[in-house]
Amino acid sequence: MTSMTDRLARSRAMWQHVGDERPPFAAKPKANQESVWDYPRPPRCELDPREVIVRAGTAEIARTRRAVRVLETASPPTFYLPPEDIQLALLERAPGRSGCEWKGVAGYWSVVTPALRVDAVGWSYDDPYPEFAAIRGFISFYPAQLECFVDGVRVQPQPGRFYGGWVTPEIAGPFKGEPGSEGW
Repeated sequence: MTSMTDRLARSRAMWQHVGDERPPFAAKPKANQESVWDYPRPPRCELDPREVIVRAGTAEIARTRRAVRVLETASPPTFYLPPEDIQLALLERAPGRSGCEWKGVAGYWSVVTPALRVDAVGWSYDDPYPEFAAIRGFISFYPAQLECFVDGVRVQPQPGRFYGGWVTPEIAGPFKGEPGSEGW
């Protein structure tokens, strides 16, 4: 029988790119840009003091200057917001869970306002692996389904239906989630 530790080690070892060198197809970052191909795997957490706003229709779901960006090779950063800066009364737990070989098991959140309901639009790690304690209980949101802003700039969603990265002008790709990127 394979242990959880063995399965986790195999999952973590399968990645071809780990941020130690840009592949030939990576876009060269312009001035004031960073390449997602320079981000590490395993991912790194970093505080981001820029203003982050999340809206569902006319309802403001969150506003913070205390976001944590998770940076992982080939993916746009994912912004996790502290629960103290989120209108938790507008969220409810959604069914389903998923696993990440780096962060642990994620649970999902739906946004429910008087005007609309958006199911499974956010996720959080209530008990992440120790390396990701910085995002324990923080919530991230899918920018494909909500309006997300970083310092006034509207975030574009990461390609692919599963991924939750936030594409902003300061990052260069290409990004995991585009066709043919499954092994990145």
